Amino acid sequence: MPLSTSLPRIAILGSGSMGGAILSGLVRPEVDVDGGITVTNRSREKAAPLAELPGVTSLALEDRPEANREAVDGAAVVLVAVKPAMVPDLLHEIADALAPGTIVVSVAAGVTVATFEAILPAHVSVIRSMPNTPSIVGRGLTGVSAGTRSSDEDLAVVRSVFETVGEVLEVPESKLDALSTISGSGPAYVFYLVEEFTRAAIGKGFTPEEADLMVSQTFLGAAELLASSDKTAEELRIQVTSPKGTTERAVAVLEAAGFERTFTEATDAALARARELAAPAPS
Repeated sequence: MPLSTSLPRIAILGSGSMGGAILSGLVRPEVDVDGGITVTNRSREKAAPLAELPGVTSLALEDRPEANREAVDGAAVVLVAVKPAMVPDLLHEIADALAPGTIVVSVAAGVTVATFEAILPAHVSVIRSMPNTPSIVGRGLTGVSAGTRSSDEDLAVVRSVFETVGEVLEVPESKLDALSTISGSGPAYVFYLVEEFTRAAIGKGFTPEEADLMVSQTFLGAAELLASSDKTAEELRIQVTSPKGTTERAVAVLEAAGFERTFTEATDAALARARELAAPAPS
């Protein structure tokens, strides 16, 4: 992220895990949101703590049924971060409250640009995004895809929004579901590997605490090494894998078990499911 970022007024409709992660980036001291940020939640219990954040107006639908319409009034960027099934009703609710030139960003998995553009007026632009959970700690990767009515300037604004929580990759919408199987679902794959390595360590006599330290530090260190090195992951793996050594023997077992094929099949299955979720519901 640049040393300082200036953004126009923003509304976040739904501040659950993803909406909340993005909000955490936007309230950092080096980010200036002209006009502030308005967020909405269904309950006052969830809304109350967010009102304590600098520059944030937090509204609860429980208290103000028109909160979503109030939030988008005057907002230059509107992030729709509610559950996917709630999106169509929400878009119908706010459609006539959006000013010309507003950028509406989908943060809802599986909800296409076409769905947004079919409901929203022609005078707003739509951009679809796919953040991932490491955004919560500022290490996210967000895929963004232009809509048919969005401009390069609109994309630049949205890129700046998501750069507050990590890196941004612009891709055609046709690739966004595939991106979700790698960066979106990817943290779960990593956590799954951590689980299995931890079980293996405990099985070899280490305490759960020792196993947790060994495994988490190994994954963290390997990730940092990869990020800071000019070598590829393959080159770093070969560097660790001494000929006829222990690592070579372990890698041979993984290869014999079809590790590469398993990853391909797993991500293919995730992609198939993403396309099922994005398909229009039968009428």
